[in-house]
Amino acid sequence: MSLSLNQWTTRRWSLAEAVDGCVRHGLEAIGLWREKVEEQGLAQSVKLVRAAGLRVSSLCRGGFLTAGGLPGEEGRTAFAHALDDNRRAIDEAAELEAACLVMVVGGLPGVRPGEALPEGFTRDLAGARERVAEALAELAPYAGERGVKLALEPLHPIYCPDRAVLSTLGQALELSLPYPEEQVGVVVDTFHVWWDPRLAADIARAGSRIASYQVCDYLHPLPADVLLGRGMMGDGVIDFPPITRAVQAAGYAGDVEVEIFNADVWAADPDEVVATMKARYEELVLL
Repeated sequence: MSLSLNQWTTRRWSLAEAVDGCVRHGLEAIGLWREKVEEQGLAQSVKLVRAAGLRVSSLCRGGFLTAGGLPGEEGRTAFAHALDDNRRAIDEAAELEAACLVMVVGGLPGVRPGEALPEGFTRDLAGARERVAEALAELAPYAGERGVKLALEPLHPIYCPDRAVLSTLGQALELSLPYPEEQVGVVVDTFHVWWDPRLAADIARAGSRIASYQVCDYLHPLPADVLLGRGMMGDGVIDFPPITRAVQAAGYAGDVEVEIFNADVWAADPDEVVATMKARYEELVLL
């Protein structure tokens, strides 16, 4: 396994700056975000990454598939829009030759990330998960035709209302099983799954469906904005080596992506962040 910088960890850097930073720090891979790719332009992003000799360990993100659970025409329109946006994301991932397209599937229909509950949202959690399954049936063949693997990412249960109705690796794995592993896999992100008592068993069961291994720490106490509770490895409560051993034993040999959402990390000198990331990875994540 090789270390990859998810560019959200050094959010201040443009895509071009992040690519240059990876080269200067001796990294071989980068995880890209669609917003940064759009700012740079897709064609120029492809050119920069390839000229630098970097692998794209993931493209983030597709998903947000659950709004189709809203009633009537609003739901049908939202579902169609979500499918269209995800087809565009798949096309972008294909151009970038990304190892996978990370899928954050969406929360309860009508609930927007980080916002107060609106009028007309639905509490139908089971129905929201059904919408994800319906969307996968549409998107997986499209991705397969373009050589792109969709990587379902379970998020910590605190994000179930507004970001992901998949909360465990087991749930994500079950949704992936109807499709060839070349089309649909799963993400193991330490922040989101470290707490799960079934984690080791589900990693073993996932095997070659593991499309991405992402690491960062779980801070305690969490900040007021829980989205920013992802810390540098060693600053929180996660014991990384057992998870790394399980992922390796399952056969994963891809890149290990460090993805951190944290106001203090974002405010720091990106070069110092990458240097710390490399040191903590070697000290705390590897066996």
